[in-house]
Amino acid sequence: MEENFALLAKYNFWNGNVPELGFIRVGYADKIFDYIGNRLVKVLVGQRRAGKSYILRQIAYRLVQDGINPQNIFYINKEFTDFDCVKDYHDLEILLKQYKEALKPVGKVWLFIDEIQNVTGWEHFVNSYSQNFADNYEIFISGSNSKMLSGELATLLSGRYVNFEIFPFSYQEYIGITGKDDHRQSYLDYMESGALPELFILPNNETRRNYVAAIKDTVLLRDIIQRNSIKDPKLLEDIFIYLVNNASNLISITNILNFFKSKKRKTTYDTISNYIGYIEDTFLIHKVERYDIRGKETISGNCKYYINDLAYKNYLYPGFAYGIGYKLENIVYLQLRRSGYDVYVGAMRDKEVDFVAMKGDHILYLQSTYLLSDEQTVHREYAPLEAIQDNYDKYVVSFDEISYPSNKGIKHIQAWKLAEVI
Repeated sequence: MEENFALLAKYNFWNGNVPELGFIRVGYADKIFDYIGNRLVKVLVGQRRAGKSYILRQIAYRLVQDGINPQNIFYINKEFTDFDCVKDYHDLEILLKQYKEALKPVGKVWLFIDEIQNVTGWEHFVNSYSQNFADNYEIFISGSNSKMLSGELATLLSGRYVNFEIFPFSYQEYIGITGKDDHRQSYLDYMESGALPELFILPNNETRRNYVAAIKDTVLLRDIIQRNSIKDPKLLEDIFIYLVNNASNLISITNILNFFKSKKRKTTYDTISNYIGYIEDTFLIHKVERYDIRGKETISGNCKYYINDLAYKNYLYPGFAYGIGYKLENIVYLQLRRSGYDVYVGAMRDKEVDFVAMKGDHILYLQSTYLLSDEQTVHREYAPLEAIQDNYDKYVVSFDEISYPSNKGIKHIQAWKLAEVI
């Protein structure tokens, strides 16, 4: 392992080295820094290439700027082939001890382990070093599977970790990295492209399409097919395509099963359910349950799925009829999640509300539509909100060029201004 220690210097902040930081995502950094200075394990989760690695390095660099000795920071990214030598938590511990012997850091050591799920038995490492009271460590880890903190580790670390879900760029970040003005056309451009950070360093749509396809293939193969011994990889990909092309629609497992049966595909309800669960675990899609607004409980059966990034639709499967209104609804969902809300589809007798968003004691009700173009559309979008008999905020979000006045207490928001309100 000694020859591998030299590789650490390439990726760490020692001796004045500054690894690539990318676009500074201040919102995430500020949120994470609110939890700095204690033994809580900071866990960043999200799909591959959503920007977790950049954010970890940005946090490390901010610590250096705040006066932390760079030699007190230990960073390793298990996605890099340079660290293929670190196969399990024993290897990781050996490398950490070599680092300490070589640099002899004084005081707290800040551990950054990127894509830690690729280290076999990593749970033992995190549990041990987060409780090491002989030496002082603060731990930051990232992973690309929502189940990484389930089971034994969640029990071991109960109350001793904080979780941050990392999404692709928000519209505000898109404006920041592209330098575009904040207006309707820029939001439309954002909606018709994608928000994965590395898309913005690629020169044209063909390279972006290849990049998005490579991410999709890597997630399906490495994170699902290999880890779960998938027997029908083609069915897995076809389910993903189905979910992408039906995002923002109410569907059920039975709907999907019937669709594949109509195509003469042999499968079962349980297989489809399991495959969707695996895709959800990788953050490529998000399942949203229906919520009975009057009964205050979730409803089983139909639900909606939203894509983690519209790049999968825009670059890979653009031929399927898919209106701007559906894309807008998908982006509104993602913005609500970025803002820390738990999100549901609202149901109330024969009416549906696109989103019931909850954060602590605060609730928002939102309808999303492309344009409020006529009286029929206005009635369709406002009527479900008017029927709700409580005093929480109610909004209609649209692409209209003008902002409409409040109507019976329901506020209108132009889509590109949503983040200012929620």
